[in-house]
Amino acid sequence: MAPKVLISDKLSAAAVQIFKDRGIDVDFQPDLGKDKEKLAEIIGNYDGLAIRSATKATAALIEKADNLKVIGRAGIGTDNVDKEAASKKGIIVMNTPFGNMITTAEHAIAMMFAVARQIPEASASTHAGKWEKSKFMGVELTGKTLGVIGAGNIGGIVCDRALGLKMKVIAFDPYLGKEKAAKMGVEKVELDELLTRADFITLHVPLTDGTRNILSRENLAKTKKGVRIINCARGGLVDEAALAEMIKSGHVAGAAFDVFSEEPATENPLFGLPNVVCTPHLGAATTEAQENVALQVADQMANYLLTGAVENALNMPSVTAEEAKVMGPWLSLAGHLGAFIGQLTDEPVKAINILYDGVVSEMNLAALNCGVVAGIMKKSNPDVNMVSAPVVAKERGIQISTTNQDKSGAFEGYVKVTVVTDKRERSIAGTVFSDGKPRFIQIKGINIDAEVGEHMLYTTNEDVPGIIGKLGGILGDNGVNIANFTLGRAKTGGEAIALLYVDEAIDDSLVAKLKDTGMFQQVKPLDFDA
Repeated sequence: MAPKVLISDKLSAAAVQIFKDRGIDVDFQPDLGKDKEKLAEIIGNYDGLAIRSATKATAALIEKADNLKVIGRAGIGTDNVDKEAASKKGIIVMNTPFGNMITTAEHAIAMMFAVARQIPEASASTHAGKWEKSKFMGVELTGKTLGVIGAGNIGGIVCDRALGLKMKVIAFDPYLGKEKAAKMGVEKVELDELLTRADFITLHVPLTDGTRNILSRENLAKTKKGVRIINCARGGLVDEAALAEMIKSGHVAGAAFDVFSEEPATENPLFGLPNVVCTPHLGAATTEAQENVALQVADQMANYLLTGAVENALNMPSVTAEEAKVMGPWLSLAGHLGAFIGQLTDEPVKAINILYDGVVSEMNLAALNCGVVAGIMKKSNPDVNMVSAPVVAKERGIQISTTNQDKSGAFEGYVKVTVVTDKRERSIAGTVFSDGKPRFIQIKGINIDAEVGEHMLYTTNEDVPGIIGKLGGILGDNGVNIANFTLGRAKTGGEAIALLYVDEAIDDSLVAKLKDTGMFQQVKPLDFDA
């Protein structure tokens, strides 16, 4: 059955066509986002939800989205999506951070020009029939110092444009290296230095606990007298009340804001102040940008629903379409390794240690980690997936560590998973053969070569004669066919294991019969996703 996607906000016809061309059943209801009750009533029927800003994907809505796998936001901001609730439900949240980069950067530059030359007020005055030429004395941008807070995708474009205007650009960004800064032609500085040197300050960071109120009353007091401040990033980055006071006092010469701490902004301390330019969140509001983000979100969602490729996800590692092709068997192996240990472990897990060797060590380890953790968590949380598993693990205080190393043995690559509890450590390793099929290659340090099947039986025993016959006999007497039988032992007469791939699930009565023989220390039926 084809995946079903609901579009509850206005997206372009070309974006709708992308879904249709990819074989996805699309339901285009562009005004549905405004009808919370109806949206909640039908959301359980869809695999994907494509939105802009009108639809509010709240925890209450997500709770009813029993089949939803992905929410795609056509745009950067996802404040209208409860990402924590989505993650717990196992729903990927995607945005489109690149479709409106140029548009948003250009708006910031336009706002900087507007506040430098008092263009909106001068225009209003002229429209009113006045000719107040001497009233609107502006400043040049050439030669001025622009302080950029956040020199990532959009901030980097602003830096480039400002350099073209012959401005001196200084940037505060903890993730900006000195070599990258030099290549960009900007000077990397700390925040305090930026505040004291900049003639103009523009913000281009997301709203996080670390950036919230980054231009606080205290930091605004550190700025150069006559500074002008531009915010086209996110409301909440600036203490708007403190900024208003500093504009009134003359310390700040002007401000240009496209975003506000509360939106829609019908009231704000900045409204009505001289040389304050305000626009209603227009950063991405160009024809080109709206089309770009719509096409991008449709393409990303289709890729995920059809191939498993994860692009621009906010709550799990991204896996490109190219990576998905190569990593598919290894992601499957990661899940199987986790599921093996998860089904054998009854006590609370304290730590998960994952070793990547050889070719797999160069892959997307963050995504593989999610696969392992999801496999381990499935026994106690059947609905868990790669999105929700890390959230569940974090809530339980489970420590997750990874090690990657060059090829160290006979296999081109392998993965070894070790789980630590208060009682024991348990480990299993596996690889992917050239046919693309995952294999278990080591359990408890004992080497084996076992094909992974949907239904399996794992036993441990002392290495004594008669085990194979007893296992085969009991299973045969109870009508269970063995597809594959793998044995391994630590040493002659020592601990031994058996791993059987069988055609049907092993029930509790059969487990009891095997235990009653007294020959097995452990008898454990296992099930794996086909």
